[in-house]
Amino acid sequence: MVPTLEKPSKADTPKSVSTWTGEAREHAVQRMFTAIAGFYDLNNSLLSFGLHHHWKKRAMQYVASVQGGRALDLGAGTGDLAILLDQHGGQTGQVVAADLNEAMLRVGLGKIQEKGLGDRISCFQMNAEHLTFQDNTFDTVTAGFCIRNVGNRSQAFTEIRRVLKPGGRFVCLEFSQPTTAVLRALYDFYSFKLLPWVGTVVARDGTGVYEYLPASIRTFPDQERLRELLLKAGFQQVDYHNLSGGIVAIHIAVK
Repeated sequence: MVPTLEKPSKADTPKSVSTWTGEAREHAVQRMFTAIAGFYDLNNSLLSFGLHHHWKKRAMQYVASVQGGRALDLGAGTGDLAILLDQHGGQTGQVVAADLNEAMLRVGLGKIQEKGLGDRISCFQMNAEHLTFQDNTFDTVTAGFCIRNVGNRSQAFTEIRRVLKPGGRFVCLEFSQPTTAVLRALYDFYSFKLLPWVGTVVARDGTGVYEYLPASIRTFPDQERLRELLLKAGFQQVDYHNLSGGIVAIHIAVK
């Protein structure tokens, strides 16, 4: 279910990866997340002060309840959103957790099995730009802190729309742009000074992932530009809601 992932070259230099495109960027990003997979949940809680749990639960409020429905969580990583999707579906539906990174997905698979959810949540290693599902398969697609790391976002959005059923929703939870100058200044200090230091000390990581993460947030489309990209991909209606002063935003796109 989780096949072997070809490992990217160690020649990649992740400090500049936020400006890369295509295969080189994808390989560098995958190498970084492989390096921190075992520390990812701990670091998420430390670096977000536990807020990531609240953000993920808020995202579930925009997932339509469909009895016996099917949901896909892209960039599932360590499985938090997939598990919440199962709970939201009232244990009657099916959830697919998909991620390109084998190491992260194996951590998620372990959590899913520990909770006895292996019969309702399936894990697959998959690229968001090339989904292997048929058209009109899912009632819901979610992506939590995933789209920022995708090489070709327009292609991924087209694929997400394709696999959604008519009327289905794509719920995208992602870091975004703070809405005030004061908050932006504080967030920049935290992101570019404090976060890399704390993340590296806790994870003992030498790949540069905690320098890449804030850089990738800075270059990611803001709330309105992301909405425009989703509309351009063919979604009929796109709304968004800011959380924590715009540090995080939830976009809801309807097919």
